[in-house]
Amino acid sequence: MKTLKLRIKDKHCKVLNQLASEVNFVWNYVNDLCFKHLQKQQQFFSAYNIAKYTKGTSKECNLHSQTIQAVTEELVTRRKQFKKAKLKWRVSNKKSARRSLGWIPFKKVAIKYDDGYVQYGKHRLNLWDSYGLSKYTVRTGSFVEDSRGRWYVCLVVDTPKAEKANTTKAIGIDLGLKDIATCSDGTVISNPKYYRHYEQKLGVAQRARNKKRVRALHAKIANSRKDHLHKASTALVKNNALIIVGDLSARKLVKTKMAKSVLDTGFSALKTMLRYKCENAGVLFEEVNEAYTTQTCSCCGSRSSSPKGRAGLGIREWQCGECGSSWDRDVNSALNILALGHERLAVGIPLL
Repeated sequence: MKTLKLRIKDKHCKVLNQLASEVNFVWNYVNDLCFKHLQKQQQFFSAYNIAKYTKGTSKECNLHSQTIQAVTEELVTRRKQFKKAKLKWRVSNKKSARRSLGWIPFKKVAIKYDDGYVQYGKHRLNLWDSYGLSKYTVRTGSFVEDSRGRWYVCLVVDTPKAEKANTTKAIGIDLGLKDIATCSDGTVISNPKYYRHYEQKLGVAQRARNKKRVRALHAKIANSRKDHLHKASTALVKNNALIIVGDLSARKLVKTKMAKSVLDTGFSALKTMLRYKCENAGVLFEEVNEAYTTQTCSCCGSRSSSPKGRAGLGIREWQCGECGSSWDRDVNSALNILALGHERLAVGIPLL
């Protein structure tokens, strides 16, 4: 399965905004109903029990009955996930700082689709169909709104099982900040630093309190970064049969002084893209513990002469004192990650 995201034409925004407001009303009603029942009975409502109280709502709210059911199921799921008796309200007022972005979930029976349009109830919504919807079988989906007020339809579809890659090549990938990724074969994925390019323009728009311009710049930065990462990850998956990545944690690094660079790089998004693209393409993907991979010589395994600590971060090239090998810091780390990945895979091979 995979999710297709297609943009709906702007002339349908008014209809979708109204439907999203009604979805928010249903969410808030069910949220309040569950909380009051918990206070009185000391018991949580299930999605099955809630269905009795939302019967007939689709006629009053102009929503499909499957949308009402999907909203209820989502609320129950998130309540369990976050372990809360009551979730946040969904705010429809556009002038409110706490306004919730539009969201209209649905199930397969609630829509009809073909090349160029999606029909939800009585509403036929035209879109830019870059995938050819008639070729896919839709399981479920939702209409979603972005921060600029643009609407998209996200469809979960079935995809055929991909054939395994013809190549037998394996690479290790060292993630970083100077370059997003350095591969064991010498391939380098550069870091364009999109946020830094637009930082000055963004500051001007923020000081002028031009919210529309700020949203547009943030969207441009995000889209540019995603485009670069998608192209890089697709190339890696096409050319390799085994991809091994270090477990560098963005969550930990954003708590340091390097937070701005970490978020601008987006290496965590690259790792996510590699994982699901490898699964779809039949390529093996492994994540290994990269501790000491920078300090260890990939030729002899010595750590005696390698750069260490915060002071050693500025040393990009070094020579091993034991075997005399000269290394680029990131390539050496990628080679060690590749070796670790092979060791991990060998553990799972049964003896005949």
